[in-house]
Amino acid sequence: MNATVELMTREGCHACAAAQEQLRGILADYGLTPTIVDVDAAAEAGDTLPRAEYGDRVPVVVLNGEEHGYWEVDEPRLRADLDRLS
Repeated sequence: MNATVELMTREGCHACAAAQEQLRGILADYGLTPTIVDVDAAAEAGDTLPRAEYGDRVPVVVLNGEEHGYWEVDEPRLRADLDRLS
């Protein structure tokens, strides 16, 4: 499968931790692992885009470079989109 999935997060965000766990479970079914991006750490490292774009809506799921959803993982929609990419 040719898909990339990123999860924009922030340290101390309980919703982010739950989304990360849920996302890992879903992606395991597709042989994928998410890239976890801490928006604050990215900003400190000089990449301000993740925090500017997603910082007020974390967790944010990004599928193939496009925002897929925020505040929660929409499992049925994500699975449908991943199935289409298979």
